[in-house]
Amino acid sequence: MLEPSTAVQYVRGIGPRVGEILADKRIHTVDDLLHYLPFRYEDRINPRSIPELLPGEMATVIAEVRSTNLLRTRRMPIFQMTASQGRARLKCVWFNAAYLRDKFQPGQMIALYGRVEDSRGELQLMQPQFEILTADGQGENRPVDSLEVGRIVPIYESAGQGRLTARWFRRAIRTALENLTPELPEAIPAAVRRRMNLVSAREALWKVHWPDEGARLEELEAQRSPAHIRLIFEELFFLELGLELKRREQKAHTGIAFQLNDRVRQAIKRILPFHPTTAQKRVLKEIVADMEKPFPMRRLLQGDVGSGKTLVAFEAAIVAIENGYQAALMAPTEILAQQHYFSARRILEPSGYRIVLLTGSLEDDRKRDIRRHIAQGNAQLIIGTHALIEQPVEFLNLGFVIVDEQHRFGVLQRFKLMKKSAEGAAKTGPLDSVGGPALEPDVLVMTATPIPRTLALTLYGDLDLSLLDEMPPGRTPVITRRVPDSRSPEVWEFVRKQVDGKHQAYIVYPVIEENQESELKAAMKMYRELSSKIFPGYRVAVLHGRMDPETKELTMKLFQQGEIQILVSTTVIEVGVDVANATAMVIEHAERFGLAQLHQLRGRIGRGAAKSYCVLMTGGRISEEGERRLDAMVRTSDGFAIAELDLELRGPGEFFGTRQAGLPSFRAANLIRDRHLLELARKEAGAVLSGPNTEVSQEEIDRALRQMRTRWQRSYGLVEVA
Repeated sequence: MLEPSTAVQYVRGIGPRVGEILADKRIHTVDDLLHYLPFRYEDRINPRSIPELLPGEMATVIAEVRSTNLLRTRRMPIFQMTASQGRARLKCVWFNAAYLRDKFQPGQMIALYGRVEDSRGELQLMQPQFEILTADGQGENRPVDSLEVGRIVPIYESAGQGRLTARWFRRAIRTALENLTPELPEAIPAAVRRRMNLVSAREALWKVHWPDEGARLEELEAQRSPAHIRLIFEELFFLELGLELKRREQKAHTGIAFQLNDRVRQAIKRILPFHPTTAQKRVLKEIVADMEKPFPMRRLLQGDVGSGKTLVAFEAAIVAIENGYQAALMAPTEILAQQHYFSARRILEPSGYRIVLLTGSLEDDRKRDIRRHIAQGNAQLIIGTHALIEQPVEFLNLGFVIVDEQHRFGVLQRFKLMKKSAEGAAKTGPLDSVGGPALEPDVLVMTATPIPRTLALTLYGDLDLSLLDEMPPGRTPVITRRVPDSRSPEVWEFVRKQVDGKHQAYIVYPVIEENQESELKAAMKMYRELSSKIFPGYRVAVLHGRMDPETKELTMKLFQQGEIQILVSTTVIEVGVDVANATAMVIEHAERFGLAQLHQLRGRIGRGAAKSYCVLMTGGRISEEGERRLDAMVRTSDGFAIAELDLELRGPGEFFGTRQAGLPSFRAANLIRDRHLLELARKEAGAVLSGPNTEVSQEEIDRALRQMRTRWQRSYGLVEVA
């Protein structure tokens, strides 16, 4: 018998060579194979008679092989087979399939499934799937348990460049199920299964691949059959179990209990450029309350573009610095790190705080100098990119970590930065003035990607959640319009008026240079045209990711100071660039940008009191999804509404970048579609870990935890437990 953990090569008919192909699909064990789920189903329950067939329909036909013929053409061989039901005939055609001449013999009964087409008044099936129902054309037609017809048939993605077809997977999975041990363990506690009305693990695996005769095709296609619900909930339950365990473990770690006294409060008040919003005050209170506790803070600060997250983060950093610790801010790009550096200097340097910037592109001598200041404790706020987590960087007493745009970092990158404090303490010994070595720093993760609460609690599963849901005073809604690029003269005249009114403008392009294979307008070519022909006499500059850091920094500084009136750019301005006087943005080829990206770009304007405008210029044919993205941008500026649609359009994997975010690749679950089950799984996981009790025994908890470790041990350390 096969165990779930048995290597897949030991399933009859697979072997080592096919096992290597399956490994590319992340199928290593029998359990992996059984969780390789159909992506759709076909209803092949009711065989049709040949006279009933209609062109254009998908149909199942059971008939007798009458004759075969192989045509040799210049392009490829064409195999033809004629099947019959009495006098009614039906031609079947396969291209490039000479191997089929050895498959069929006159007199065989065969099941066929495919699209019916009309060829010069004659009905035929093109490239039909088939199953031979008798071994040869002699003797009786023996009834068989067909995997191809007379049932709802599962359809799988092929593998090995088509070598392993959907039909191959049907047979391999059927073989594995038939030989699976009857002692299949139930790792979900019985009380949870009862509350959720879940079918058994064995029944779920059988029926997700081989639905009962009375199963509803709509339920199967929507992945809402009882079998699907069981497998989806199981996946989410073990994920949430691991996340809940990690949250509880973190509460047991020793952290820094920061002091919030009058001196610290006064220091925070000194840096505030304006009166904070109610949301900013509430969120800061939540963060500081965590910082005062003796275990490490792990908190997500979520807020839409322009909601004031950075200021709140700087206020929290002041708490750590005034307590004698260093603070670090890690950003995903050099441009964003530079923007944070400029902001920090503007807000914090007047109060005497020492701030440094460390990025990969700095000269080696400069990097060594900055690293020395960090190691000696001379730098109080260290801002940088992933360069902060490289081996040579040592902190004297890192106590507070800010990670911006977390979804662009891997979870392990965040953990690496957190561990820098322990590394520094181990080398420098006890730090009596700040409470001793090796205390874990507090971590504040920031994101401007609005994510529904349930999803945020899973994506950032080890973090508590704070939400900035209010814009600072002075922010005005951005008016968004879409126009075809045929109206570009009107758009350029509008930009001219904005600049003549003492304001500034962005013009954004999807690519830097022209490409022969693409019809997209490029930033460099359009910069030359805009500066010389369309806006002569205006101060126009260009900004893109391939420029050297000094040039980028100078260009951004000049734009912020108003020396540049029109900035032609790629999406490098998507995050971080903050110019209150910029009131207009034109995005060319807007249909080629993602929805979240368009929203982030639009967030660069409307940062002052003046009315601001975003013009989405479109060129060429727009897809249905493109139309929905553009309509959403015109209709709303609500980041959460936009995020909901973006999730719907792109799916969770692409939206979150699951490999970067550190989430497992789900086999059955979908974080968007299954949000309700995700919430229930979170609740049930918390209840199980609160046991043992009358409902859940210690044995069941242990079994669930063992299964959780087995499931997620390779999930980027997200739910790694001792």
